[in-house]
Amino acid sequence: MNELKIYFSDFFNVDENVIESYGAVNISLINDMPLFVDPFLLFNSEKEAYQRIHNNIITYLLFLQEQAEKYPSPPPGMLSTWYLFSEVKQTWLGFSLEGNAGRGLGKDFASNLHRGLQSIFRDFGKETITKSSHLEKLCLISPLVGRDKISDFATNFIKKYLLEYTAAFAAAYLEPKQCRKFIVPRAEFSFETHTWKTGEYFLPCFNGDYVLLTPRDMLTRDDTFINRTDLIGNLQNIAPSVEDAALRFALNQYLFEVLPRKKKEMSRTEKEHAATLLITEHPEIIDHYIKYKEENEEQATSISKQMVQEVKQLFNCQLQELAQLLYTKTEFYSSAGNSHDEAYRRVMFLKSVIEDMDGYRIFYLNGKPIRRENDLQIMYRLVWYATEFDVNREVNNGRGPVDFKVSKGSRDSTLVEFKLASNSKLKRNLENQVEIYKKANCTDRAIKVILYFTDEEYAKVTGILNDLNLHGCDDIVLINAIGQKTSASNVG
Repeated sequence: MNELKIYFSDFFNVDENVIESYGAVNISLINDMPLFVDPFLLFNSEKEAYQRIHNNIITYLLFLQEQAEKYPSPPPGMLSTWYLFSEVKQTWLGFSLEGNAGRGLGKDFASNLHRGLQSIFRDFGKETITKSSHLEKLCLISPLVGRDKISDFATNFIKKYLLEYTAAFAAAYLEPKQCRKFIVPRAEFSFETHTWKTGEYFLPCFNGDYVLLTPRDMLTRDDTFINRTDLIGNLQNIAPSVEDAALRFALNQYLFEVLPRKKKEMSRTEKEHAATLLITEHPEIIDHYIKYKEENEEQATSISKQMVQEVKQLFNCQLQELAQLLYTKTEFYSSAGNSHDEAYRRVMFLKSVIEDMDGYRIFYLNGKPIRRENDLQIMYRLVWYATEFDVNREVNNGRGPVDFKVSKGSRDSTLVEFKLASNSKLKRNLENQVEIYKKANCTDRAIKVILYFTDEEYAKVTGILNDLNLHGCDDIVLINAIGQKTSASNVG
């Protein structure tokens, strides 16, 4: 391998500082970056173009509401034409499990939205409590509508802006041979004809498809500013500002009688169900919550900036450092042997870089160890791109997920699973999953990689391995990411 290529800047030979100064994210073209469009950032922006996009989203929902009233039982084709949305995969952002192909918004989302606009969202667009209507209302009723679906919906309406934004970047900074003219379907919705319009754009071309750049100030990471978990957590803050006596009474009943009385008995699911009943019976709570968020709107921008900066630090700066270490100090990027040898060899190179070359620093963010296993998995996927082996994430075999399946043909495959020692379900995972995965995927070997950050975590893992008679198993590799390397204990 002559050079490392992970990011847009690498593949299109443009300085990453140019992308940064343009205001865009330097996306990876190997795997989605874990960032999402937050509609509240459009609403809250001082940029007129962003506010127009937010207004366009609301106008479209009002159009759907009008159609829902007109057609209580949608005729054939209506849901697929107006309610179904694909993920705009060309942004290389989101929650894709492998590559950049996400699920988009399917039939369940379409049906629930159609029903919701006839019932609980009947007053959408006529709010008197909030400054504006908000798309995120869709996620406040159902726990099944999360950040990815809200982001996918919003991105379909940002699509024209992103097409023009990226085309302008390409014209200014890329060579014509790096781009192609693309006919892009569903680029913009016409409220006159009620149809999606196709557009033609000269865009960066990668593997036969176009690539879209996205401005940083549209994006967040963990969740949209308005979200269901935050709503439930903020019911206590909402209650004092509610003027309606009956609603305030219902909120106080829930907060001071229902929850405390059942606190020890209620599971998380039961608490979620109790909150859902309260919100369903009193949907006006949603508007009071959104008003509360509007009154604290300055937090949206600051949280977004922090989240996007953390993603940049981890997946651009630190991951690039990891790739360079692996490239210059090891033979990580050369292929040899069968899938198990290849997978195991790379795991051991990774272990060596982390433990012996100060690579552990790459797995710390703001001085604290990473706590998302997804981060570990995405990072490994991004550095494992240069191989003749097929590397797929989250194998869907009907028995549960595996982080990676490394294969060379149908008869040579190895499973590689990454875990953090802090995972509360680690013991159960070790007990059950690897053997099940072997059988389900018809592979002979499986490698488990466990990253630990403290002596206590190391003691926990070794205790589990001893309990399960797995200590000394070659295919279980412990990686020591303790900052000061106070422990010399390594297994694997």
